[in-house]
Amino acid sequence: MIIGRFDARPPYAVNRPRGADSWLFTWTTGGGGLLRQGAAEAGSSPGDLVVLGSGVPQHYGVGPGAGHWAFWWVHCQPRASWTTWLRPYETGDRLYVVTRAPYGIRKRVSAAFRRMLADARWTGDGTPPPPEADPGDGEIAVAHGVAARELALCSLEEVVLLAAARAEPRRSGVDARVRRAQDLITADPGAPHTVHSLAERVSLSPSRFAHLFTEQLGHSPMRALRHARLLHAARLLEATELPVERVAAASGFGSPYHFSRAFRERYGVPPGAYRSGVRGDG
Repeated sequence: MIIGRFDARPPYAVNRPRGADSWLFTWTTGGGGLLRQGAAEAGSSPGDLVVLGSGVPQHYGVGPGAGHWAFWWVHCQPRASWTTWLRPYETGDRLYVVTRAPYGIRKRVSAAFRRMLADARWTGDGTPPPPEADPGDGEIAVAHGVAARELALCSLEEVVLLAAARAEPRRSGVDARVRRAQDLITADPGAPHTVHSLAERVSLSPSRFAHLFTEQLGHSPMRALRHARLLHAARLLEATELPVERVAAASGFGSPYHFSRAFRERYGVPPGAYRSGVRGDG
């Protein structure tokens, strides 16, 4: 895993006719870049994450008319989950483009890259070096050790998650108020949401909200909430040792019996059997 930060000037360009063995992640902080992968092409402006998969001819450099291209870059093999997060943003030939990250996310992503650069240099003794406040142009680090590499990958995973998975891609044309209600449900499915409370949060009457939500998404708000709660419960069963009763309560179900029945209808097995099956206990 190799991490670096460049502030390149024209005629900076890299050409790989056979592609690369690793994936390339780029995060633009200033100026502009132009990246080509096979037949796909994308410009990159500040706040854009552009990812080039392996094995496809690639060419990238300072964008036309841009005086420079300041960007972070990482060469590595991605974790399997990242492909799922990035797939909705593929423009073709394994070129993934996630644009216009909000300012708050840009700050967190930049901090993650600085931490990544520092962690890559850790020998495993003592504590990792502190991130530099403003790494200079041309800074490069190679994560040789297992601990350094895993820490750096964790920071890169944070970058991909913040940029690409901050919201599920949705069908175009969905009303912004419906999308906002979806976000509220997904962010905290265990909360005591109702049609009235969700409608109030998006400034609609309950009847208008329920009609609009169902019309645009094909199912009711309460059905969406039930699905989100069961998905949340499944994740808790997979990742924690919480008793089934606690999982039910944390997922917004007032009755453990009702939760177990709903869970079995959705996943085909009771919560306890689902946990054992996922972990290979049975």
